[in-house]
Amino acid sequence: MYIDCSEWNREYALREEMVRIGRLMYERGYVVANDGNLSARLDESHVLCTPSGLCKGMMSPDQMIVVDMEGRKVGQVTAANRNLVPTSEVFMHLEAYRQRPDVQAVVHAHPPTTVALSIAGISLANCMLPEVIVNVGLVPTTQYATPASLENVSAIRELIIGHDGIVLQRHGVLTVGRCLLEAYMRLEAIEQIAKITVILEQLGRGEPLPPAQVEKLLEQRRKMGLARPGEEVEFCRICGVCPAQNPSTELSWTREHSSEIDAGDHAELIRVVTQAVLRELGYSG
Repeated sequence: MYIDCSEWNREYALREEMVRIGRLMYERGYVVANDGNLSARLDESHVLCTPSGLCKGMMSPDQMIVVDMEGRKVGQVTAANRNLVPTSEVFMHLEAYRQRPDVQAVVHAHPPTTVALSIAGISLANCMLPEVIVNVGLVPTTQYATPASLENVSAIRELIIGHDGIVLQRHGVLTVGRCLLEAYMRLEAIEQIAKITVILEQLGRGEPLPPAQVEKLLEQRRKMGLARPGEEVEFCRICGVCPAQNPSTELSWTREHSSEIDAGDHAELIRVVTQAVLRELGYSG
């Protein structure tokens, strides 16, 4: 009798990796009690996820659950998962997979510094740390939505298309990746910049990287295949890394807007130039 064990072997490896990453999240304090959840894509129709109600630092591989793209529990039932149900955030995970065919893993945790900053209204969408710019990109914050609700699914729907990590206001962090480890490392990077942001707030100082330096990092990001569609608009708006205009466009813009700028008013010049570039890029926000 021939049995193809390759898919099972792959699935079991993912189960073990999910246990390992869950333990890391718990040990680093990114989750407590039964917080957080993880998932990994098995194929186009099935996802492996953590069950609801378990401490992420105390899971076993056979407790993981397979669901279809409607969130229904399918696949092999074991003695360990027979009475378990999928994570209550399963629909948020599934939405990430629907919006991002490139994503193979999703991680959700409640890192305390990041959550605290989201409550304080302090954004992490900035150009402070080179490693975050290259490996994660800009990190936006959603509007508040009730955890484990369809409202929460809607809150991440548009943002996850253009971002590999997002802050869920008053809730936590959602990261995606090509594997569980990559998604987890993005979670670590976001909590790291949150901690540094708190220190900078205490020091009362801290300047973002100059646009020229950010552009070098974005070039690395593009070469690594990590750039997301449309992110250049955000980097222009937030970090000042804007595409250069050709001379004829620049001349016509200068003539058109010269009356808007008082002589020597550099702040106003920057504001008007930024708005004009954003209009050229089709950004109306």
